[in-house]
Amino acid sequence: MKKVLKITVIILAIGFVIAQFIRPTITNPPENKPDTLEASTVVPPEVEAILTRSCADCHSNRTVYPWYSYVSPISWLLADDINTGRKELNLSTWNTTDTTRKVRKLDKVCEEVQNGEMPLPKYLWIHWDAKLSQSDINTLCSWTDAEKQRLDPSE
Repeated sequence: MKKVLKITVIILAIGFVIAQFIRPTITNPPENKPDTLEASTVVPPEVEAILTRSCADCHSNRTVYPWYSYVSPISWLLADDINTGRKELNLSTWNTTDTTRKVRKLDKVCEEVQNGEMPLPKYLWIHWDAKLSQSDINTLCSWTDAEKQRLDPSE
């Protein structure tokens, strides 16, 4: 039994070392300031603070990559979450999106924070400061409602 355990541990260790050579690309694409959310709308300081603290790592081109993001297999999970997040909503390219889609995204932002779907629960395991309080949720939803009205007064 000890021999099987020892072989298993050795195989896992070798697999872990080999995995370090198989890394995803984790970079921040360049940010064009006129395309950002801040360039196209008024973002109150309290909303900007919430977005920076709880959303920007996955939903902008300003991701702060911690040391563990360079360790496989964690790097694979992070890269996938960030790529998915940017694809769904990228605050760095907000102004390149048409008005109809912006309104839908603003609806979804409020809905997902109210339902506790965002920030992702697994993100909160390490980034506990990103957790949204009820006050944060109310602030964010009030802002998204006002921004939807600004973008499409018929809303």
